[in-house]
Amino acid sequence: MTGTVTGAPRAADGRRTGSRRGRRWGLLGCGLALAASAALLLVRLTGLDAGTPLAVPMVLFPYSAVLSVLVLGVVVAVPALRSRWTVAFVAVLVVVQVGALIPRFVPAGRHVPSGSAELRVATLNTDVGGADPRAVVELVRTERIDVLALEQLPVGGVAALDKAGLGALMPYQELHPEYDSSIYSRRPLSHGGTTDADTAWPQTTAEISVGGRTVKLVAVHTYYPLGDAGRWTRDMTALASLARRSGSDAVFLGDFNASLDHTPMRRLLATGLTDTHAELGRGWARTWPVGLPLLPPMVQLDHVLHGSGLAGVSVGEHTVPGTDHRAVVAVLALLPA
Repeated sequence: MTGTVTGAPRAADGRRTGSRRGRRWGLLGCGLALAASAALLLVRLTGLDAGTPLAVPMVLFPYSAVLSVLVLGVVVAVPALRSRWTVAFVAVLVVVQVGALIPRFVPAGRHVPSGSAELRVATLNTDVGGADPRAVVELVRTERIDVLALEQLPVGGVAALDKAGLGALMPYQELHPEYDSSIYSRRPLSHGGTTDADTAWPQTTAEISVGGRTVKLVAVHTYYPLGDAGRWTRDMTALASLARRSGSDAVFLGDFNASLDHTPMRRLLATGLTDTHAELGRGWARTWPVGLPLLPPMVQLDHVLHGSGLAGVSVGEHTVPGTDHRAVVAVLALLPA
């Protein structure tokens, strides 16, 4: 009897100690998650990622919003973690994060008149020519691509694509393997060349006639922020300057090494360009990395941007063996002038 009576307080003390320890670990876990989410939100709101290494974790901003939503659910559901101030702070954090993300998930709903001329475009980073040339040709054939922009395409990659039959499908070409990007087309190209903008390497450009109008094409590949965030930011700034001079009938497509949450990308879009994925409500498309064990594509670095004279009809991603990027295929319609 004595052992039974004296053992009860000890058991209760053990439960209280375990409860306190669990609460501490819970608070620590939630606190770390919230600190990371709040830090990324602060960077996004202030633009601190432009020209700094903070550009690298910025690609995870959508995931941080999901993490905040999960933490909000935990602090609401677990009494030991719940407090008025904690719930209020997390709720505000979630509202601001979701508010920043929502526009890319809501289709713009732009009216495209029946019979509008269309341009079917695609972009693919070939990973220094590693993309399977036969798969590239098959993509062009099955998707009926009019214009194909290829990045990181060396001389050997050009030869492999020609051998696989790309030249027969797309006989009009503006090839600059010495500068990284090239443009292939089913239709005649004009005014081809490269930019003299302040980018790490020249960007390939050309013009194409669609529905009696001239559309300017820019095959984009910027430097990468992990290598030199300052150089990457200057590349994006130079593209913004080029976009302002390109008019409303322009298509910038390629590997921007940027997501929609990067400040330089948002500044580029502010020139009048529209991201086709966001326009069609496909705000969480993922194009990189591909081919890693147990890791699916996580972020969107490859984009099709267009001026106000065009509208997105459809957009999608396609896996091509041999490269760590997915191809982006978009159908664009010309709007009445």
